[in-house]
Amino acid sequence: QVQLVESGGGLVQPGGSLRLSCTTSADTLNYHSIGWFRQVPGKERVGVSCISSSDGSPSYRDSVKGRFTISRDKAKNTVYLQMNSLRPEDTAVYYCAAVYLDSCPGTDIATSLIDSWGQGTQVTVSS
Repeated sequence: QVQLVESGGGLVQPGGSLRLSCTTSADTLNYHSIGWFRQVPGKERVGVSCISSSDGSPSYRDSVKGRFTISRDKAKNTVYLQMNSLRPEDTAVYYCAAVYLDSCPGTDIATSLIDSWGQGTQVTVSS
C-alpha cells in the first residue's frame, strides 16, 4: 500500500522560507509521480506542484513559479517542496499525493488519478 507522510509545516513571516517533506513508502517514487496540493477551509483543494516519476521533471502552479522548488531524493523515498518568498496567500494545509502516472499532467491532477494522500501539514504565513 502506498503511504505518505508530510512534515515541515509551521508559522513563518512573509518573505520567509519553509521546506516541506513528503516521505513515502518504499518504491513509491519509482512508480508514482508526486504532487503537492493545498487547501484553505471552505475552498477547493488545488495543485501546487508535481514531480514526474519518469525523469524528475517538475511542474508548478503559476502563482508559485519562481518561488517554490520541488525535488526528490529517491534513496530517502522523499519529495521536498522548498518554499521561498512566502506570502500570506500561501497559507493553507499542504498535502502530498501519489499520482499513478509516469509524467505529471501539469498541476491540475484529477483526484481519480491519486492513489494515496498524506495527512496534511499546516503552513501559516503571517507577521
